[in-house]
Amino acid sequence: MSQRPAPGRTPAREADTAFDDVGRPSKTQLKREAHDLQQLGQDLAELPEARLMALDMPDSLRDSVLELRRTRSHEGRRRQLQYVGKMMRRFDAEPLREAVAQLKLGPARDSLKLHEAERWREELMADDDGLTRWVQAFPETDVQQLRSLVRQARLQRLPEAHSGQGQRQGRAYRDLFRVVTAGLDASAAEAPEEG
Repeated sequence: MSQRPAPGRTPAREADTAFDDVGRPSKTQLKREAHDLQQLGQDLAELPEARLMALDMPDSLRDSVLELRRTRSHEGRRRQLQYVGKMMRRFDAEPLREAVAQLKLGPARDSLKLHEAERWREELMADDDGLTRWVQAFPETDVQQLRSLVRQARLQRLPEAHSGQGQRQGRAYRDLFRVVTAGLDASAAEAPEEG
């Protein structure tokens, strides 16, 4: 049995749903969508101008985003951002959202590739089992060249010259990184794209 609210108090409401009784979006849902479009407008304004010009969007929206970039006062930016969000309600913003996500994903993907190459190089330098794992993962590798680079890099590993400085590596260490990066790139090019 549910309790009645105290006299003069409104009963607690259930969680807000996306649509009201008639099937229209609720106020909360409309505000959420407006904030999402404003965030998309902010992301568009942060793109380099050449990328912004290359996107497929109405000229009026592009001009509004460029105006947002030029606006310096806090209140002016807030108003312009609301205006950009309002303009985006008129058409499908999903292609713009995808374009912004792709542009943001590029640097992250490059960073992950560098981290993976660094991990493989350290694994190759650590022991001969790393070379075996590399050849199993990347069978198209020139094993003789890789083995030679690993051996040279291990020999060139110099002790610390002065306290407080990191370990300095020789040319073979850098060349090993280039070979590993090229192997990862070749493997990525051969892999079928996810879609």
